[in-house]
Amino acid sequence: MTTDNDVRYVVVTNHEEQYSVWPLHRTMAPGWRNVGFEGTRSECLAHIESVWTDLRPLGIRGLAAQS
Repeated sequence: MTTDNDVRYVVVTNHEEQYSVWPLHRTMAPGWRNVGFEGTRSECLAHIESVWTDLRPLGIRGLAAQS
């Protein structure tokens, strides 16, 4: 049985600066890039929580800034 600590993940982001976790052993999905953080799923989610402070997509944030 695989546990959370057995699988390594990376933190990824897309063009809208939305974050996710991705299994390290899998090919990266199109449109996503590795941000350079690797760890367990829990560690990656904690990292995302610390850096993703504005959950709005980049395009929406840009529109709000223009108003």
